[in-house]
Amino acid sequence: MINKKEFLLQSIIKAYIEHLEPIGSTQLKSMYDITYSPATIRGYFKKLGDEGFLAQEHISSGRTPTTEALKQYWTNKLNFELNNVNLQAIQYYASIVGVSVFIKKEKSDVLNNILNVESKYMILEFSSFAISVKFSDALYRFLQDMIGLDLKDIVKISKDVGAYEVYESINQTLQNSDFEIYNYKEFLNLALNYNFDELTINRFLKGQVLDGLKEGLFFENLLPDDYIGICHYCKIANEDVKMLVIGELPKDYEYFYEKIKTF
Repeated sequence: MINKKEFLLQSIIKAYIEHLEPIGSTQLKSMYDITYSPATIRGYFKKLGDEGFLAQEHISSGRTPTTEALKQYWTNKLNFELNNVNLQAIQYYASIVGVSVFIKKEKSDVLNNILNVESKYMILEFSSFAISVKFSDALYRFLQDMIGLDLKDIVKISKDVGAYEVYESINQTLQNSDFEIYNYKEFLNLALNYNFDELTINRFLKGQVLDGLKEGLFFENLLPDDYIGICHYCKIANEDVKMLVIGELPKDYEYFYEKIKTF
């Protein structure tokens, strides 16, 4: 059971996400039919301000949740029990809520065989596709040891050991057929506003940003301080995908996830 202060903090955050404007004590009381008096609410607002969870631009204005408060709110609110999601709903509600969604199919391919073509190039045969790379004795011997490994392991190992032609060839093939961005304009606005460099922009637009992410929430280690990234493993039309949702902290992520779930 949450205490009074925590309840009021969650209430004002919820109100701010809904209205995106400073919230006063009387306004909050009427919005959620809170039994506490405006004076009691203001007293808790002051405590929450002193603790760094609420900000007040002017002495007579309402309060807004701080970046730290919003981060804690979403950390506690968002869970990762996301199974099937609807692609059409993602496309529609990404625009409505104002978030960008990056979706990459999770391939379960296995490396089945490597063909040496006259010691000029090699063809790597996976379960559902094939790529070609330049031949070298060292690379050929290295790849022979990876026959039977899962595609995800091969991508990681290739990057780690510097076999970049293999890494890039696989990523290019997967990107062409298995990567989509929804409401990419929201991301482009973010990139322009924060002067992302070309390398960072391409990591997002080509889906490479998803490769190193595990399921969870990401803040300033991935995005600017007032943004959030949410990474999920889920299914779309019974296919395994990795999904990254990014947007400003005050966006209504609860509403977004409620709408995209397939019931």
